[in-house]
Amino acid sequence: MLIELQIQDFAIIDRLHLRFEQGFNVLTGETGAGKSIIIDALGTLRGERVDPTFVRAGCARARIEGVFSLDDCPHLLPLLAEHDLLDEDDDQVILAREISAESGRSVARINGRAVNSATLREIGSRLIDIHGQHEGQSLFNPRTHLELLDRFGDLLPLRQQVAEQLAALRAVQAQLVDLCTGEAHRQAQIEELEMLRADVAAAKLKLGEEEALLRERAMMQNATRIVTLADDAYRALYTGAEGRSERPAVELLSLAVDALTELARFDERAGPLAQQVTELHYQLEELVIGLRRYRADLDVDPRRLDAIEDRLTVLRDLQRKYGVDLATLIERAANAEAEIERLSNSAAQIAALETQVQLLLAELARRALELSQRRRQAGEELSRQISTAMRDLAMPNVQFAVQIDHSDDPNGPLINGRRLACDRTGIDRVEFLISPNPGEPLKPLARVASGGESARLLLALKSILSQVDEVPTLIFDEVDAGVGGRAGHVVGQKLWAISQRHQVLCITHLPQVAAFANAHYHIRKEVVAGRTRTSVEPLSPEQRIDEIAAMLDGVPNDHSRANARQILERAQAWKVRMAGATHGPSPQRAS
Repeated sequence: MLIELQIQDFAIIDRLHLRFEQGFNVLTGETGAGKSIIIDALGTLRGERVDPTFVRAGCARARIEGVFSLDDCPHLLPLLAEHDLLDEDDDQVILAREISAESGRSVARINGRAVNSATLREIGSRLIDIHGQHEGQSLFNPRTHLELLDRFGDLLPLRQQVAEQLAALRAVQAQLVDLCTGEAHRQAQIEELEMLRADVAAAKLKLGEEEALLRERAMMQNATRIVTLADDAYRALYTGAEGRSERPAVELLSLAVDALTELARFDERAGPLAQQVTELHYQLEELVIGLRRYRADLDVDPRRLDAIEDRLTVLRDLQRKYGVDLATLIERAANAEAEIERLSNSAAQIAALETQVQLLLAELARRALELSQRRRQAGEELSRQISTAMRDLAMPNVQFAVQIDHSDDPNGPLINGRRLACDRTGIDRVEFLISPNPGEPLKPLARVASGGESARLLLALKSILSQVDEVPTLIFDEVDAGVGGRAGHVVGQKLWAISQRHQVLCITHLPQVAAFANAHYHIRKEVVAGRTRTSVEPLSPEQRIDEIAAMLDGVPNDHSRANARQILERAQAWKVRMAGATHGPSPQRAS
């Protein structure tokens, strides 16, 4: 619920700090005192459009801040967490918005973190709902009627089942369309895969073969130089140069071993040198053995180079043909058989998918029909309850009905011999109808209801739907416009009934409505230091009697105060009786 509201430099409000109570809060005051400004401020806080005219004249910016309790809206916690706006150690959420007088732009914050206007609207609309006789657009929009009916009938879980069934059907239908429309493409894929598999099999490709051939070709292309270098190294190390007096390195190193070994017998300091040259001699002999093997493995057959070139040409032709490297080509060939099998079985797949589509359509038809039947039952009950509520609100001749229509779709589920269009909400097209006067036919609500009628109809709907409405704070702006005293008492009853499940803030001109409130605030306009400003103050019990007396008779007097006490006592007696009838907690005592 809304715990605190702070407004600064907004319209004619300079500074305003309000604390609201649970249950039913009422705001009263003279026409033009600024009641609508508070509604505008709350609308701004929930993300509605702003402009520079909202900023108090002579001020740089306006600021609105609201502190809300999260105890009564646990459904909001996942949304706050999703936007990283949840302070887990706190049971409150703070919405704030500043408006610049110069640019008209606003900055919104939730729990101190800047958010865009879309996020503010998404979260603000979950916390506050504003209703008034000129704010019935949602009620007049037939697209909202289905949502209202489903909430009233507790049909959202069943509707979700229909949506999930439809999603499963569309997924299978998409697969079927792909198979049926891609026959030519599929045949081309099969031919390409078969060719690839044949080419790879004929070429007998092996992983790493190309790299090995390139290395071998490089060696073959330099074979003469490689053999010469190997021979030179071998002679230098082991056989010595032919025709010259140079001795091989092995022999010379052997002489060094003998000399140093003999030297170590005379001088022990030469021992490490003798050991070191001995190890070098062993290493050199191993090098000679390895070099001999390397030289023996050299194949300088020129025909081998031609064979390598031919093989590399085959490999490169395959890579150009298929546009991939050899490793990918080998992998595709390995998977080709399974892919050809899958593509070749399209006829069987199509038949299987067609069977699955019919099964899913039949199940969708069953669930959609169940949802439609439940909606008709809920529509009849909603019509009955609204008609009763409208009689209570001094509109006894109003007839209300819920119209449910369907449209045809040759691809839709078969229900009662018709194939019907079906979307995520089911097969029904719902619209509220009303006949305000006897003898007139039922017509769409938007074309018939006047401002006062729509306000009372909205109140009737809200009183009925409040049990399933998740928004914790409901604000009613003069929904009693055009309502007389007798019906005003009923308006107060219904608003109080709504406040048993929601926090209600109501601006009213009717004392009969104000009498049902748990907390009463007076709004007045005053001139201070040559500037007009709006102020709001909570009323004490005696002040409340005077305010209701003034609402009855213009100026409080003994007679109007007595009437005010009677209205308050009658409202309190009714609330106590209702609380006892529902075995609920006793409401706060009205003053």
